[in-house]
Amino acid sequence: MTAHLTRIKSRLSVHAHRKVRGLLDGEYAAIHVGRGIDFNDLREYVRGDDVKDIDWKASARSRQLLIKRYVAERKHTVLLCVSTGRSMAAMNDAAVSKRELAVFVAGVMGYLAVQHGDLVGLAHGDAVRQSARPSEGSELHLERLLGTVHDAIAPDGPASDLTALLRYVARTVRRRTILVVISDEITLPEASVDVLRRLTAQHEVLFLTIGDLDPTMPAVADRRLVDVDAGAEVPGWLRHDRELRDQYATLVGSQEQQLRRRLEQLGVVHERVRDTESAISAVYRLLERHRHARRR
Repeated sequence: MTAHLTRIKSRLSVHAHRKVRGLLDGEYAAIHVGRGIDFNDLREYVRGDDVKDIDWKASARSRQLLIKRYVAERKHTVLLCVSTGRSMAAMNDAAVSKRELAVFVAGVMGYLAVQHGDLVGLAHGDAVRQSARPSEGSELHLERLLGTVHDAIAPDGPASDLTALLRYVARTVRRRTILVVISDEITLPEASVDVLRRLTAQHEVLFLTIGDLDPTMPAVADRRLVDVDAGAEVPGWLRHDRELRDQYATLVGSQEQQLRRRLEQLGVVHERVRDTESAISAVYRLLERHRHARRR
């Protein structure tokens, strides 16, 4: 087992493993009355229930008819849809690259699914090419998927194109999935909105945004910064202008609100991931909001 999944598992066990796993158990389990599946609990008999499911011993102890309820495990397919254009090779903050953060977030989602017995697949791509890996349910397979994402992102690679990737998924994925989109897009063009609208009709879609480095932060004042997409150096004076820093923060906040509203209109829950320290909490919030959204 290589480093990607090992690093993710160690952080999950320390920070939020039990809480998030419990959330997934509640999300995926379905209660069915019947025979030949795992016992869950007892409830009072109501007219129309199968008498074969009556627990006679428990009924005698409680002096009321009780029937057994069972849990049927439903295996889901979680499809990690990761934008792997060159913008993902940029830095997220002074110490963490967006590539590492994207791999980490994809790994958290994938590991929770594998632990629950679900299948995990991958679709990734950029403006030039898109590809997919089949769905399996092992940790070794997930490690290979994470390695694929990591290796596909390079500063000299093609530009990012989320719309092209979403179109590829809409065209090639026929089976219903839980589609986890991981991108660094801060705005959604109409073309992406149209494809997402089609995807939400077939799949359950969750959206995670990887945040960008703020070039006006004092923490990076002494570093040489290069815009990966433009290939040009960011002027140093940007990091010493307080007014520009405030304007940039306002712009990013406004774009994030607009993105969230757009996705909410489509019925897609969204979280922004800013660093590895808060990534697990962001995934937890995403799953929590997704669970409540499904009940509406």
